[in-house]
Amino acid sequence: MNIRSNSPTMAATNLKTPTQPQDDTTYLDELPDEVEMSLFDHLEELRQRIFVSLIACAVAIALCFVAVRPLVKWLEAPAQGVKFLQLAPGEFFFVSLKVAGYGGLLLASPFILYQIIQFVLPGLTRRERRLLGPVVLGSSILFGLGIGFAYVALIPAALKFFISYGADVVEQAWSIDRYFEFVLLLLFSTGLAFQVPVIQLLLGGLGLVSSQQMLSGWRASSWVRSSRGPF
Repeated sequence: MNIRSNSPTMAATNLKTPTQPQDDTTYLDELPDEVEMSLFDHLEELRQRIFVSLIACAVAIALCFVAVRPLVKWLEAPAQGVKFLQLAPGEFFFVSLKVAGYGGLLLASPFILYQIIQFVLPGLTRRERRLLGPVVLGSSILFGLGIGFAYVALIPAALKFFISYGADVVEQAWSIDRYFEFVLLLLFSTGLAFQVPVIQLLLGGLGLVSSQQMLSGWRASSWVRSSRGPF
């Protein structure tokens, strides 16, 4: 005998479907927007995103080249009292291209990062997506802090040492090309060095390295340095 019930409680119970699995680990390791795509479709999407990113870089570099003289003066500011020389025809022009290239890449980096995120996002699990926002925000802030620290403290200290070291022997007249190679390399390498906390956060969040392992490695390296003594 079939029994039909019009009870609202039973109807709500029958219509209720679980929105989240009981196992949180399984839920976090799932792909929320899994879409089947062929290898050709992936390559086509990658080609389009690379093409759009290159256009953005070209536009940003062109804008920086238009305003390259203020950028050059801004980068020359830490070397106070130093005379810059153009040692070859067109050297300042190529330096301008180099400064515009670095500046354009820095200016277009948010758009390039957005294209990278949109490409890899469908393949990320819920656990990995939770880390995406803090990693991107932290990386951007730390990279900017690294460039600021290099410009305000590191570059002036290095230039002061080099100027004072040979002040009584040689006259300070530097090649503008070599100077900008030194400054740009120091700026971007310091910005990359400031990414270490983000890498540690990413490794810990993905479960590749635990905080205990990082702490034990730091203690081991500290013990080795202390055992060697001051020399």
